[in-house]
Amino acid sequence: MWDMLKKMNKNTKSNLITYGIVIVAFVVMQLLISTGSISSLLEGLMVPLCMYIILAVSLNLVVGILGELSLGHAGFMCVGAFSSAFFSKCMADVITIAPLRFFLALLVGIASAAVFGIIIGIPVLRLKGDYLAIVTLAFGEIIKNLVNVLFIGKDSNGFHFSTKDVMGLNMEPDGTVIVNGPQGITGTPKDSTFLIGVILILITLFIVINLTNSRDGRAIMAIRDNRIAAESVGINVTKYKLMAFTISAALAGAAGVLYSHNLSTLTANTNNFGYNMSINILVFVVLGGIGSIRGSMIAAVILTLLPELLRGLSDYRMLIYAIVLILMMLFNWAPKSIEWREKYLSFGKKKKEAAK
Repeated sequence: MWDMLKKMNKNTKSNLITYGIVIVAFVVMQLLISTGSISSLLEGLMVPLCMYIILAVSLNLVVGILGELSLGHAGFMCVGAFSSAFFSKCMADVITIAPLRFFLALLVGIASAAVFGIIIGIPVLRLKGDYLAIVTLAFGEIIKNLVNVLFIGKDSNGFHFSTKDVMGLNMEPDGTVIVNGPQGITGTPKDSTFLIGVILILITLFIVINLTNSRDGRAIMAIRDNRIAAESVGINVTKYKLMAFTISAALAGAAGVLYSHNLSTLTANTNNFGYNMSINILVFVVLGGIGSIRGSMIAAVILTLLPELLRGLSDYRMLIYAIVLILMMLFNWAPKSIEWREKYLSFGKKKKEAAK
């Protein structure tokens, strides 16, 4: 076994460590939950934590690997959440096997978000930098506002749609309202679990890591480093940019499915599907280190659990949170910090270079 590990290349070892961190963390948390060692509030954060990790890793594909600034991730999450919740609500009586229903809802959410990723990506990816950020941010806000004015009901005659109010649906007395405008969707089956969240994290990591290490991933990184040089050697820039953007959107849709099936009432507001959420996800990516998959995961975990762990320090909670943010930023981005890490945390690498 040890000989096999020695023969593995650096990338494979690093990838196995990343998967191992997730599995070990899951086992430890499950033991703590089963022994009652953590509070119910902290236990309730496990599914949202999985969602944040998926969102951070998937956004890193666009921001870190592709090198484009996107602020529309909350919009794709919103599409995945509402399309899957709509499907589950409609199929609750038809498909009684919860795992099967959730799996199909997951496929619906991923497909819906991917389609929106393609539709938005084709015109938007011609833009760069701040312009791309502004347009993707606008997309997220448009999706949120569209959901808030949408009313959908179902009766014996089928589905009814309205953008005014419930009365505008003109349903039969036996009809039920599924999407109720600003009040969202109520009664979505609570099928999300911590185990499902961890499985989705591992699938997300597998997709992103394998894409990054593949021929397509190298083409995407070549576009990030120098677009003109990439075009000159025959790399189809539009194709690869759209590929990264669509995969990232689809994974955000999967996070949305996890989120929507963890709540009894799903509503679209600024905190969960608006500007604030997009900025939160971007903060995870930036503080964890742009392009670092493992860093995004660690940042998402720390910044999600920290406010809860500091709840007892009511007056100083946000002050400590702000200090941690600043320290993480300095550790990852300050020139002196980078120099220190290269000197003291890369000893294995230095030994190899010395041996050569």
